[in-house]
Amino acid sequence: MKNVVLVIAVHPDDETLGCGGTLLKHKASGDEVHWLICTTIDKTNSYYKTREDELKIVADAYKFNSVNNLRLKTMQVDEYGMSSLIDKISNVINTIKPNIIYLPFKGDVHSDHRKIFEASYSCTKSFRYPFIKKIYMMEILSETEFAPSTKEDSFIPNTFVDISAYFEKKIEIMKIFKSEISMHPFPRSERNLKSLATLRGATAGCEYAESFVLLKEIQ
Repeated sequence: MKNVVLVIAVHPDDETLGCGGTLLKHKASGDEVHWLICTTIDKTNSYYKTREDELKIVADAYKFNSVNNLRLKTMQVDEYGMSSLIDKISNVINTIKPNIIYLPFKGDVHSDHRKIFEASYSCTKSFRYPFIKKIYMMEILSETEFAPSTKEDSFIPNTFVDISAYFEKKIEIMKIFKSEISMHPFPRSERNLKSLATLRGATAGCEYAESFVLLKEIQ
């Protein structure tokens, strides 16, 4: 049975950092994969056109079935009312009708991530969105590992996806976001991406893996 997958990326590159290999694996399996980008940089920013071009290249690399962009102000999501965010996200979800959704981790240090998680999770109630059958939270380098070290805020994965066959492609795609990747010890470095995938792979018994927190599964 073909899945319909939606990844909710607070910022462009979150989808690649959090589940790039998994998305490529979904596509290889014949699933539909849709990309919801929540924020964008201001049009007056000198990098705006470059970023727009990057998004087109990334979308083509994944062969997304659709690309949706809310164009919220990056770094300023907390300025929007929760009802407004829920309405925007709900409209996309009701159009795509995914059975699998990937969300940011609820404890990510970035306030944009936390607000979008809260709004997105509000759009997963089974009596309003009966088509949603699996909900995952992603692990996003530079955000998830900086969450407070408390029990309720810690990322404790319970689902692992073998991405050994797709890891190199994930790195290639990440490099398209030229301003978002740098040298170690910068969190979003190729070395750190490989280290995290290796660690998760060791837990899963494979070369490279991505890890998730499964919030809900309806069978």
